[in-house]
Amino acid sequence: MEGFNSSFLDKVLGRIDRLNAEDLQSVVARLEEQRQFFETVFNVIEDCILVLNPLGKLLYCNRVAFELLGIPFDSYENKPVTRFIPDLEWEKLVQSIGEGSSSRMVRLEFDIRYPKSRFVRLFASAIERQGDEHAGYVLVLHDVTETRQQTYEAIESERVHTLTLLAGSVAHEIGNPLNALHIHLQLIARETTKLREAFERQSKQKKRGRGRPRLNVESEDADLDLNKGFNRLESFIETSRGEINRLEYIITQFLQAIRPSAPDRKTDQPNKVVLETLDLLRPELDNRGIELVTELDDDLPDTPFDRSQIKQVFVNLIKNAMQAISNNGVLTIRTKGEVEGIMVSIEDNGSGIPSERIGRIFEPYFTTKKKGTGLGLMIVHRIIRDHGGRIMVEPNHPAGTIFRVWLPLFEKQKRLLGAVCP
Repeated sequence: MEGFNSSFLDKVLGRIDRLNAEDLQSVVARLEEQRQFFETVFNVIEDCILVLNPLGKLLYCNRVAFELLGIPFDSYENKPVTRFIPDLEWEKLVQSIGEGSSSRMVRLEFDIRYPKSRFVRLFASAIERQGDEHAGYVLVLHDVTETRQQTYEAIESERVHTLTLLAGSVAHEIGNPLNALHIHLQLIARETTKLREAFERQSKQKKRGRGRPRLNVESEDADLDLNKGFNRLESFIETSRGEINRLEYIITQFLQAIRPSAPDRKTDQPNKVVLETLDLLRPELDNRGIELVTELDDDLPDTPFDRSQIKQVFVNLIKNAMQAISNNGVLTIRTKGEVEGIMVSIEDNGSGIPSERIGRIFEPYFTTKKKGTGLGLMIVHRIIRDHGGRIMVEPNHPAGTIFRVWLPLFEKQKRLLGAVCP
């Protein structure tokens, strides 16, 4: 087609001075036909196509350009391309393309933020003409947002698969010894209780002058020392139990992080789950002296979600807030209905999260706590994502952090392709 059109134009231009009015009209009609043909082709192409003059001002945009860049349909001509792609460094781009016969195609990748956030790959080339100057430039923008997301998901899937294999081994190798330790601590605790009871019975008999104590206790000071020993032994046992429980919790978190289950959505009332979570954590709230403020929307609509998973989200976020709050701090829970979803906000006036770390808090194994696993917020993020929702974090002024959880009112339905009509 290109060779045909060039040949056609060459022939016309070579004898244009000999064409009469009727022939000129025929040539114009032919050119208009070709223009419509190419415009139809460009509008069918799913990439954004921009034609610019040598100064970088728009001469032509195809249909995708209006959608991808938000270019107005009727008033784009002679507008600088940087008006619609602010992050494009036009002078550097022209310099990279080069001049005349040295011109080449340039490839760039960057984000655009308007009318919606997308990641694009740009191909740029010069439109050549006789001489050393360019007649203009052609930019082709290919939206690779989904491709990049698929690549990211493929990498994450491979990483999760590797971690899953590791987790099975870790759970087996660590879980069995922990169970054995837990059982033996229970046995030690029972024997300790029996010894204490025997000691107390013999001490009472000794005071009453009955019988002869079996334990070698010769004075009241020895009784006190032995009683203190029992107390220390029980304290050691309790500490060991706590550490074993903590290790079991870490393993559970690890397994939940790499073996996520699909949400079993059922219509439920979010306020009820919030209140149940607060009841569960009430002893720790009271123990820390934290003031609890609840502002729950009485008209909050029922929402489809997995009750156990969403409760896990609230437990993680509230516990994080509690750990960030110093004594006598304030924890605020808000719920609010929106047009297409519900919002749950968890606000604290604690130590806050440094701005340079906010972007990383949902990454696996990243934590700001001395004893944190770095898995809690990753699990939260995954649960909310699997529900089709969003989780946002921002500073709470003058101090602290706000986590906002948005859940959709309607579950997204899979769309089936309709039958093709003949």
